[in-house]
Amino acid sequence: MAGAGSSPPSDKVLLVEGQDDKHVIRHLCARRQLTPTLDVLDKDGVNNLLSSISPEIKAPGRKVVGIVIDANDDLASRWTAVAHRLRQANIDPPNEPDPAGTIIPGRPHVGIWLMPNNRVSGELEDFVERMIPVDDPVWPRSREYIDAIPDADRKFAAGKKLRAQLYAWLATRESPSRMGLAIRAGDLRVDNELSEAFIDWLYRLFR
Repeated sequence: MAGAGSSPPSDKVLLVEGQDDKHVIRHLCARRQLTPTLDVLDKDGVNNLLSSISPEIKAPGRKVVGIVIDANDDLASRWTAVAHRLRQANIDPPNEPDPAGTIIPGRPHVGIWLMPNNRVSGELEDFVERMIPVDDPVWPRSREYIDAIPDADRKFAAGKKLRAQLYAWLATRESPSRMGLAIRAGDLRVDNELSEAFIDWLYRLFR
């Protein structure tokens, strides 16, 4: 699975918001031994990703365009924003996302996955949280640690508390690092229902 940068993108691309998304998807695919031929393109932010949808779909020779984007606080609003860009590229989207991951057949095929699960508001961290083993003894302590920090002392936005909790948990790993590397190390499980659904969507889109 290639990344953006060194060579021209392939005819199959997956557009993501940032490096964390790229690393999580790359390591998730590697752990599941899914090696589709595609480029994962880090668009460096949601606005850049949205702006790139129509040009990427219209790129010459393009066969598949996948879009992974956070639903954030309002899934319906985010879907509307994506659907608007699809129509600019002459793609007719459904009225709402498919819970199993949207796939629109055509030339190119277009797929959309709204993090975390196409059903509720949230982001990449909500997806990754599902990978933490249910019997992990550190995860409750990581949540308690962040929860105990007074509001006046917090440097993160209220809506980013889960991200802070996840990074507190990652700090306790043998080799503290990014979420993607915790997948590679086996600290995060990839056999949960949500990971299975995401992998199935990728396979159906890029096979």
